Amino acid sequence: MRSLKIILLSSAFNGLTQRAWLELRQSGHQVSVQLFTNEQEVGANIQQSGADLVICPFLKDRVPETLWRDASRPVVIIHPGIVGDRGASALDWAITLRAKRWGVTALQAVEEMDAGPIWSSCEFDMPPDVRKSELYNGPVSDAAMYCIRDVVEKFGTGFAPAPLDYGQAHVRGRLQPNMKQSDRAFLWQQPAVEIKRRIDAADGQPGVLTQLAGGDYYVYDAHLDYRAGQPGQLLAVHDDAVLVGAGEHSLWLGALRRKPEAGEETFKRPARHVLAGLLDGVPRLDWSINTHPHCEESYQPIRYREYGRVGELTFEFYNGAMSTEQCQRLSEALRWAKAQDTSVLLVRGGRGSFSNGVHLNVIQAAPEPGLEAWANIQAIDDVCQEMLTARQLVVSGLTGNAGAGGVMLALAADLVFARGGVVLNPHYKTMGLYGSEYWTYSLPRAVGEEQARQLTNACLPLSAREAWRLGMVHDIGPHDPHDFGVWLRQAAGLALNDDRFRPQRARKAELDLERMERCRQAELLEMRQDMVENRGQFLERCRNFVFKRKACGTPQRLVADWAQAR
Repeated sequence: MRSLKIILLSSAFNGLTQRAWLELRQSGHQVSVQLFTNEQEVGANIQQSGADLVICPFLKDRVPETLWRDASRPVVIIHPGIVGDRGASALDWAITLRAKRWGVTALQAVEEMDAGPIWSSCEFDMPPDVRKSELYNGPVSDAAMYCIRDVVEKFGTGFAPAPLDYGQAHVRGRLQPNMKQSDRAFLWQQPAVEIKRRIDAADGQPGVLTQLAGGDYYVYDAHLDYRAGQPGQLLAVHDDAVLVGAGEHSLWLGALRRKPEAGEETFKRPARHVLAGLLDGVPRLDWSINTHPHCEESYQPIRYREYGRVGELTFEFYNGAMSTEQCQRLSEALRWAKAQDTSVLLVRGGRGSFSNGVHLNVIQAAPEPGLEAWANIQAIDDVCQEMLTARQLVVSGLTGNAGAGGVMLALAADLVFARGGVVLNPHYKTMGLYGSEYWTYSLPRAVGEEQARQLTNACLPLSAREAWRLGMVHDIGPHDPHDFGVWLRQAAGLALNDDRFRPQRARKAELDLERMERCRQAELLEMRQDMVENRGQFLERCRNFVFKRKACGTPQRLVADWAQAR
């Protein structure tokens, strides 16, 4: 089919929008991004663009009337619901009501939201006990990409979308109201499994508002535990989480946000940090690495298992953010894992993101954010150092997207294996940072000096396939998270004798420790200027990120120069 001019109209350049931008470009189309700023500006920009097709992978705002009324250029909404489902809380209701199957629908924008003609749809079985962010970044993202590819192919054939008809038997979805906090509310006397489902359905945003320790908090990152305790009582503290009693069993909460007072802004932080002054007398569980498959302890961000010659170290930090303390725990766990009698050390992420580097929310909450950032970057450097100096063959398992220092952390391994569909952002400059995590050592050894400069200066995402082509990723596994986990263990075990990876095994024997240290110290000299002296406005950018300030416009690097292309 011919190359199309496609605009991705989105509320943010989020993971799904990045994936669509990457895959459509790789298919030969000319793709531009338009972030939704205001109705007039968006409408004028798209009307003047000469685009053939507008696709909205992630749009919270209404499509301007000037666009959806223009019959010459379809505007297609990617809705995270089955055919007939309508409303802004599609995934929230699907999880809350325990839907067995769910899906994504591509529909044409009309005056009534989510009621337009159907271009494409894709269904999947709902994973059990899934949280909203995990569902969105996994099955929903995969189904959305199927629909986007299908829409583009159909557009090229002159396809006419079918009107939504609730009289047809296959149309199972219905209009659902926007979910309110009253719909999400629970009592601590309810079973922990029911409470967890409500928190899972609000994961990421907006959280569930509840009372805890005498205050009002939005709660996130819930994990079941089979201990008993008085409902609503704080039973224990472990790492960053607090254990709360429920009517049946109990629940770990990893993150909280205090309900703001009038005119105040609050943001998500680790639960232990938020409740810091209220935890006196609450038992604290000593940190230790979980090495037992059926350990009573259900909340374990860092876990270790052995599969023959392979030691698998899993770290699962909420939203991929790694605070100073989390990095210190991970370094300790790596030192322990390196001392075990294994030949391969597989370092993999858990659910959701692999890693996005330092913990900006913890940094923002610190009395001196610049100093906390400085401590955080040194702690994550220590994690990378442990990986770089392991005697075992180290394999990184990219279970989800990675950004900035998270990408460079993965590259500290000898081999990088990625789940199909993940997106990497190997750059720091959009946060006003030079970067660390040994990137001046690890990235050039993977892609070469010139390519490393291009990647860090362009500030653009990479697909797993592009990263593989460049040499940053060495193999790509299945899209399904469970299937990828099985594949990853097998691939890590075979890596010791796989001829494809002979250069990486040989490179390990020639590790240049002095050069590594020079790279680290040179990076830290730059980062001190960025974080402590605020050379590139890192502190302001950090604050804007944490408080989710809306972009003033679309970054020029995402806008295609179609006039030049002609």
